[in-house]
Amino acid sequence: MDFLLKKFISMFLMPLPLGVFFIVLALVLLYRNKTKPAKFMLILSVLWLFFFSYPPVANTLLHSIESKNATLHHAPENVKYIYVLGGGHHTDESFPITSQIFEASVVRLTEGIRLYHQLHEEASIIVSGYSGLFDPTTHAVMQEKLALALGVKKEQIILRPAPRDTEEEAIAAKALLGNKPFILVTSASHMTRAMYFFKNEGLHPIPAPTNHLASIQHLNYSKFFSSEALVKSRIVFHEILGLIWQKVKGI
Repeated sequence: MDFLLKKFISMFLMPLPLGVFFIVLALVLLYRNKTKPAKFMLILSVLWLFFFSYPPVANTLLHSIESKNATLHHAPENVKYIYVLGGGHHTDESFPITSQIFEASVVRLTEGIRLYHQLHEEASIIVSGYSGLFDPTTHAVMQEKLALALGVKKEQIILRPAPRDTEEEAIAAKALLGNKPFILVTSASHMTRAMYFFKNEGLHPIPAPTNHLASIQHLNYSKFFSSEALVKSRIVFHEILGLIWQKVKGI
């Protein structure tokens, strides 16, 4: 129940839905002849959408989250496990496996395989994730298919198909890994929150962030109302809400 409630609430507490809500509220106020509050809400909605769809703002906000964990360029030799966190997919066998798995998940697994090769293919790759609400295939199985297609040995892939989110992935990792050190691969924006969950279980993850989306090297100040920037702001909101949820739960 907590899982579904969390997903439902977070779906609306995002930049675009909130901006639309402000516009609707302005129209309601205007319909009730409350002109001044309506004007205020309309101005607020425009400024809100402008702010979070402006590339310099979105990139700066997201970069502040993604840069908290350094890139793992070289895998430590004593590590025997690489845990690649799940993401999303849609099963459609008319597509190649790379098109069925969401981009972020493909990047995560590719990074895991890069580190796997650095360890001379002697480490095991753990993939996890349930099927979602409507898909017939678990995410763990989809990631296994991609890993096999990219040359990982089947006996070195460990599936954990039950976890629905990062907290459950951490619990699954505890049962499997105990006190053993392991490499944890996930999107850079998600790594800080993931580390909290895994360390809360008494685990010893080595962060390997990937799928960096933000850059502050060459900011474009002349582009406005960017859908790409809005997506980056949504990621920021998602991670901040997740961190708040962790605080509420005492993690």
